[in-house]
Amino acid sequence: MSPDGSLPMSKTAIAANPVERMIAAWDTSFAKAEVFDAPYRHFYLRNLFPQDIIEALNAIDASAPDLNGVSGKRELHNDDRFYFNRDVIDANPVAHAISTALQSQQVVSLIEKLFSVDLTGSLLRLEYAQDIDGFWLHPHTDLGVKKISMLIYLNDAPTDEQWGTDIFNTDHTHHKCMDHGANCALAFTPSGNTYHGFVKRPIHGVRKSLIFNYVTQDWRDRSQLAFPNSSVGDQRQ
Repeated sequence: MSPDGSLPMSKTAIAANPVERMIAAWDTSFAKAEVFDAPYRHFYLRNLFPQDIIEALNAIDASAPDLNGVSGKRELHNDDRFYFNRDVIDANPVAHAISTALQSQQVVSLIEKLFSVDLTGSLLRLEYAQDIDGFWLHPHTDLGVKKISMLIYLNDAPTDEQWGTDIFNTDHTHHKCMDHGANCALAFTPSGNTYHGFVKRPIHGVRKSLIFNYVTQDWRDRSQLAFPNSSVGDQRQ
């Protein structure tokens, strides 16, 4: 990250028509989604981004936050988190392309159909997360102002490690660990039983992900949002 807090341009070039290609990729990915009903309804998605987009995401020049021995909740390190907000979108081509695609009515309609959810009036929130050894997350549901949660894995784990999101039963017992792979994602509609997290285990390298949410107008910190003054589907950005 630059001294002024802005996100430098990606070193990876993006081919032509990134928004149109992403919309097409999401259409294809959603049509092939794996659906699971236990312990709650969730989806596993593959190939969400064209290859040049996933490469550009992984090439973003930002340092992984130092945990200082503290983990369990992402909000414990709020000062070191960063989002595809207006400053980042204006500075970075891949952030701009992804945010524009996920703001579009085409993608919104795809998500509304797959999840059977009404996203009218929702706002787009994208966090670029980098997790290092020592990171873990308590089981939590995302219930509240998040209407859709999607955890998009950006890079592959070492062959002897499992970096996928852990799924928990209502009593917080472990149900399974999702498969982890670059350009794959876990997605669900937050509810009272959508417990997920990350059991502490070794992370050799940096576990990169894009945490994608549509949130309600009650979201307080508008500086985290891609288009704080425009609901999803609104092209007047």
